[in-house]
Amino acid sequence: MGRMLIEACHQSEHTQLSAAIERTGSSVIGVDAGELAGIGKNDVSVNDDLASVLPDMDVLIDFSLPDATEDNVKLCAEHNVAMVIGTTGLNETQDNLVDEASNRIPIVYAGNYSTGVNVSLKLIEMAAKAFGDPADIEIIARLHKHKIDAPAGTAYMMANAAAEARGQVLKDVAIYGREGQTGERTKGSIGIHAIRGGEIIGDHSVMFIADGEMVEIKHHARERLTFAAGAVRAAVWVANQAKQGQTGRYDMQDVLGLKSKE
Repeated sequence: MGRMLIEACHQSEHTQLSAAIERTGSSVIGVDAGELAGIGKNDVSVNDDLASVLPDMDVLIDFSLPDATEDNVKLCAEHNVAMVIGTTGLNETQDNLVDEASNRIPIVYAGNYSTGVNVSLKLIEMAAKAFGDPADIEIIARLHKHKIDAPAGTAYMMANAAAEARGQVLKDVAIYGREGQTGERTKGSIGIHAIRGGEIIGDHSVMFIADGEMVEIKHHARERLTFAAGAVRAAVWVANQAKQGQTGRYDMQDVLGLKSKE
């Protein structure tokens, strides 16, 4: 994803790449970031010391691992640098840390930065409200074999959108796959299934199965640059929030203006 983010920053007329961070010991430390991403030299060398470059940043885009994100959130809050976080698999303590940091800086945190996925979330919300509890909901998430957490962020976002629209708490109604003598399906439950294989970028299906009919909402990602471009769009948005003195925790629905106004 790092290479995609560098390319997306290069393609955006509203952003300028000021730093590229990798883990300590990486073989690309010191390499020109532009050449690494295949866009030509841009005189930004990859380094492993975030603190040293934070003064040059308006926003940090973080697609790393949970422990690294935890450290990065602390540093950004300390230096008043806004964040866009795409790391999935945060534990409860790390998620709470994001909440705490958002009292000092604006943070966009989403499991998926695709415009299409976030439009799908809105459609899922509408369908869940319309069908209500009588409809059975099944979510199937297909991702590449390298994905290390399951279900991943997008599946959780979709399941949460459906559950919240029906006035449910996801942890109370989620069913993760099925095996053995499961008995009849519990009314109001939401099935979530993770498929991993090959180089699938991201395919998600949400089925609303009612008596006599079924509605299926699908999203197919064709290239990873889609997610990076969305993250850069979020970075521009959250930078404007910071300039206005705003703090808080946001998601891509806020960035796209899709958030329901109660």
